[in-house]
Amino acid sequence: MAHTDLVITPVSGKADMKAFIDLPWRLYAKDPNWVPPLKAEVKELLTPGKNPFFGHAKAQYFLARRSGRVVGRVSAHIDELALGQPVEQGMGPGTGNFGLFEAEDAAVGEALIAAAEQWLRDQGMTRVLGPISLSIWEEPGLLVEGHDHPPTVMMGHNSPAYQAMIEGAGYAPVKQLKTYELDITQQFPPLIQRIVQSGEKNGRIRIRKVDKAKFDQEAAIILGILNDAWGNNWGFVPITDAEVAHTGKKLKPIVFEDLIMVAELDGEPVAFMMTLPDLNEAIAPLNGSLFPFGWIKLLRWLRKPQVRTMRVPLMGVVQRLQSSRMASQLAFMMIEYIRRNAIAHYGATRGEIGWVLDDNQGMNAIADAIDSRVNKIYQIYEKAL
Repeated sequence: MAHTDLVITPVSGKADMKAFIDLPWRLYAKDPNWVPPLKAEVKELLTPGKNPFFGHAKAQYFLARRSGRVVGRVSAHIDELALGQPVEQGMGPGTGNFGLFEAEDAAVGEALIAAAEQWLRDQGMTRVLGPISLSIWEEPGLLVEGHDHPPTVMMGHNSPAYQAMIEGAGYAPVKQLKTYELDITQQFPPLIQRIVQSGEKNGRIRIRKVDKAKFDQEAAIILGILNDAWGNNWGFVPITDAEVAHTGKKLKPIVFEDLIMVAELDGEPVAFMMTLPDLNEAIAPLNGSLFPFGWIKLLRWLRKPQVRTMRVPLMGVVQRLQSSRMASQLAFMMIEYIRRNAIAHYGATRGEIGWVLDDNQGMNAIADAIDSRVNKIYQIYEKAL
């Protein structure tokens, strides 16, 4: 596909893959809020055989070149598990995705999106949902509000110009994902404190830390709660055992027992809350590489991280308790216990919760109740092919 001197080609070979990975370093060189990811992590994400996402998905990557210079990139991908989901939950039959979108200008963006769409059509898709990079569990959505501060660990960042490019290509907003921030050095409002204290007097409730010595068993408990709690959410795609094992291995260095809580009711695990220290604070100065000395700095940080921000990427309560007072009570208890530990053991002063679906009334109400505010909004778009 050509657009004047603009050429779009599928990624082929090591040189193309390197160019695909390296492009953001040039495009965001003057953006103080972009956090360079570790290039080895990006390569693993993109590589079948290394990323278990490809056990149920396929993808094609494209590069844009103008006069031989790389000026953009995009992925087109199809998740077989997403195709099996109910249409009313956002995914469903005929739905493919685009993601990993970067473009130097509008002409590049238009040509890349067209190439991704054509590949999806050729694969039999009738609808596209994006940007999603690559799985719904990784970096879904386009950042449309909150470009003025860096993203936390496992959150995306992109140029504000991309919103006009995507909407100009005929895409309509379908779902917003919000993140909330709060000052965790301040105690929660008196009502929330009373709810926590009431829960502490309830002999049916136990809030416990995870046991890292039983990592696999704890991961299985959390996965069970997650798949039940999120099963009816918009965009939900089941997580496979292979993905759990892979993610667990990657996250294990930044998993700390006192930052992940499991709530038990009458001895049964019914809720969890996962909190991660903001790894981006440690990797930002490394410029994408652990060599020659970055790995020493990172290992030193991992031994006892002292961070400004803690991020809550995942939280869930089993469906049978959702919309009940018990669900809110368990959530407030876990949040409060982790808040105390984050301050006392890691020096944190700020929390970030997200992402949260815009129609998740329960989670949005909890965020409001603890005096947090929306600090970033990610937008997912759709288009019929």
